[in-house]
Amino acid sequence: MMAWAETLRTSIAALNARRMRSALTMLGILIGIAAVMLTVGLGQGAQKQITDQINSLGSNMIIVSPSQSSSGGFRGGGGAVSTLTTQDAAMLADQAVAPDVAAVAPTSSASGSLQSSSTTWTSTVVGTVPDWMTVRARTVDTGRFFTSSEVDSSANVAVIGSETATELFTTGSPVGQTVSINGQAFTVIGVLASEGSSLSSNQDDTVIVPITTFSSRLSTASSANSVSSIYLSGRDADSLSAAYQQVKTALLASHQVTSDSADFTVSTQASLVETAASVTGILTVLLGGIAGISLLVGGIGVMNIMLVSVSERVREIGLRKALGATPGAIRRQFLVEAGILGVLGGLVGVGLGFAGAAILSPILGMTVLISLPATLIALVVSLGIGLVAGVYPASRAAKLAPIDALRSE
Repeated sequence: MMAWAETLRTSIAALNARRMRSALTMLGILIGIAAVMLTVGLGQGAQKQITDQINSLGSNMIIVSPSQSSSGGFRGGGGAVSTLTTQDAAMLADQAVAPDVAAVAPTSSASGSLQSSSTTWTSTVVGTVPDWMTVRARTVDTGRFFTSSEVDSSANVAVIGSETATELFTTGSPVGQTVSINGQAFTVIGVLASEGSSLSSNQDDTVIVPITTFSSRLSTASSANSVSSIYLSGRDADSLSAAYQQVKTALLASHQVTSDSADFTVSTQASLVETAASVTGILTVLLGGIAGISLLVGGIGVMNIMLVSVSERVREIGLRKALGATPGAIRRQFLVEAGILGVLGGLVGVGLGFAGAAILSPILGMTVLISLPATLIALVVSLGIGLVAGVYPASRAAKLAPIDALRSE
């Protein structure tokens, strides 16, 4: 124990005597550690952000979208058969056809020019049904959502997003006021609770109207029954897989197509999350590997400095051996010096990684996630790099013959 304590004291003194060289040696390791931490943190943060955005679309959700369509929702080259229609949605809502489907919401969307009494704005206008609220897990902050009777009567009512409300109405409550959508007057009956962005769209900047009103007054599609997508929700997370199979089987039979020639695609929340996680995982590994090269460079730097240190301290090594120091003691000292450089470089690198995460998160608009396991692994790696890089210089120092070392200039 005393031998290790003396070795540690001697090693610290030797490194302290060459502060600038020691600092520059640690620089390579700390940059490598920080780069790996931030790269992995960025990957994990991106994965979490994408997963949160997908989950914000709704709960236990299934999305049916056309795989081949031209403007108006018709199959490209397929004649006059619509890829997705309100009839498809009605069929999927039948419990005899899809018993594990809890709610169905056909939707159509288009960009709309909005005008209130005080300003104009452009937003996404969505035509759908009351079950949209359930499927997309949305709530109304003020007012109410439209009813099935308002869908049946093609009422000119609209529910708007919180950001849309802020842009159109600067004073007073938007509920009860009138907004013009592409020249058609609509009464605002509700404002959606804020949800934020989801994938490529801003869920707070939207206008929701009855699907019948959309198709008769706002849509440019050739068919009034055509819809751009159908959102469905399973009864619960456990029944989502069964619901997926029921939806796909029913649509294949209804459209009289096979899986290879299907004119629609069916995807689930889980599959979207899995795909996103796979892509971001591959990118994280790739970028982490590139950042890891700097760790290798740092290790080479430690080895180089330790070799230089051995060359400069030949007489010291010879004198210590002449006074009775064993080759094991000499080897231990140089390994401890290399280990100290690795650990200190790792600790400073970890600190730099946390500081970088705190700085980058608000700049990038996403959370850079740095986990405790990743931090501990970084410290272990930095210690390992120091020790591995010090093995050859330490062995070389231990093999020096005392007489040759003392003779050296």
